[in-house]
Amino acid sequence: MNVPASQLETLDARLKALASAASLLGWPLPRVRNEGERLALVRSIESLLVLVGRGHGAIDVAIGERLDAMSVGDRTLVFGHAGIGDYSREEHGMNASTAQKKARFSRELRSRPLLRAAVRAGEVTMRQAEAVLPLARGDEEALWVERARNRGTVRGLTEAVKGAGGAGAEEDEELVCIRVRLPAETRPMVEEAEELAGRIVGAASPKWVRAQALCDEFNGFYDGPGDGGAADALLAAPAAEFLDPAKEWLEKQTEQWAFLARPDPVPAPGQLVDDADVRRLHRELCMLFDRRRRCDEVFGHLAMLFLKMEGWRLLGFASVQHYCDERLGMSVRAVEQRAALERRLYELPSLRQAMSERRVSYEQARLIARHADDESVEEWIGRAERTTCVALRRQLLGEREAQMCARGDYEIWAPRRVAEMLLATFRTARKAAGRGLSAGECYAKVAAHFVETWKPALTQANTVQRRVLERDRWLCQVPGCSRAAAHVHHVEFRSAGGSDDPSNLTSICAAHHLRGIHMGRLRVTGTAPDNLHWEVVSPPDDGPATQ
Repeated sequence: MNVPASQLETLDARLKALASAASLLGWPLPRVRNEGERLALVRSIESLLVLVGRGHGAIDVAIGERLDAMSVGDRTLVFGHAGIGDYSREEHGMNASTAQKKARFSRELRSRPLLRAAVRAGEVTMRQAEAVLPLARGDEEALWVERARNRGTVRGLTEAVKGAGGAGAEEDEELVCIRVRLPAETRPMVEEAEELAGRIVGAASPKWVRAQALCDEFNGFYDGPGDGGAADALLAAPAAEFLDPAKEWLEKQTEQWAFLARPDPVPAPGQLVDDADVRRLHRELCMLFDRRRRCDEVFGHLAMLFLKMEGWRLLGFASVQHYCDERLGMSVRAVEQRAALERRLYELPSLRQAMSERRVSYEQARLIARHADDESVEEWIGRAERTTCVALRRQLLGEREAQMCARGDYEIWAPRRVAEMLLATFRTARKAAGRGLSAGECYAKVAAHFVETWKPALTQANTVQRRVLERDRWLCQVPGCSRAAAHVHHVEFRSAGGSDDPSNLTSICAAHHLRGIHMGRLRVTGTAPDNLHWEVVSPPDDGPATQ
């Protein structure tokens, strides 16, 4: 393997020592009334948290390099997956968007050798590197790497890049929830509109993408997204926009938190030398993800304690995100998700046991923790063991939708910009109706307009293929695939005498159909829709797996 055994031993020893120290900090924390003792406890937790966080980041750098290599060509199809997102989620338990972002970051670093070397050595965090990526090119690369290396704050680097004419670093979109009361008689219309929108933007698209399509159509017909909006609290500028002055002031007052120990750099384990052997890449990823899981256990516990005590505030940071950027070099969403999961694992000990026994992956545990309770957790763990992560997610969301339908509620989690559009569209709907409408009635009106406009255009001949796609909900039926179906495949080939009976037809995405089945990497037998058997056809060691 390309990861030296000595590096692994050092990494394991470091993690073991940190886990031993973290175990002394139990949950729940004792009540500490004395401010001095409280600050001392926070600093103890923080000193461990930042060490674990930097080690976590080093592992992520190595994982990102290998995921980037695995995303080349059809390499993930060797394991039956159409892309790096599905491969990471199903094989290693990492959220698909997280894996894609890490691979994309590694790909960007390839064209910046100085920055890449600094990140690999642990001298520059991933958040610092993301901040300077837009301008760290060519002759300017060395300058920006040096600025990041010499304790450049993420905020300061981002402002400097913007001031020099560069684009800001990519940020995770903040999600907000729009919840409305939807009249029972209008729900079928809304569901039909979303199904039609799915044919346009993709059957696997999230609900907010379809809602955006509905709003675009309605606003285009009724002269824009309405006026005003100051009355909606949601439409106010996010709090983060007002934090930059506070961040700058705190950085100066604390001399960039000089009272906190500066952690030693943690180099990324191993150097990716030969990326042609797909099986070796997979083995190395398995090894690195195993270390990452063990690191996550310690990190989640410490992050939970730190956030519970609002340690970021006591140590002079403007927000949780400010602390995560500057001290951990991690995104705030990743930190908060891990801490939230840890809290739920204390409430659901059987889920923690299932994770430790590798019966469920991290991503499966995160999904179960969000939706299950004491009575249903064992059932969901059993389902997770028998199904893929993406199928588990669809089942959990389907059950939640059914519960909300019974209550008459309707919910959309969307990026702030889409939530703003949705609320503005509600005002346009009220203006068009000439009277007051509830939010649910507004959305029903928007949905009805979309159905009226697009249903005739999207009406298709009642063919066998269309009925099969509808039966399979327009989704690829390969286990673990999150893509929309683009084709209908004959389980028994027509050239071998297969019929056009629906039991011999299944919905499948283009990648799995053309580059999977018809290139001999994937095989399906049985009868559709419920008795299909999928098999990944492994090539010989000297076969196309190395291409």
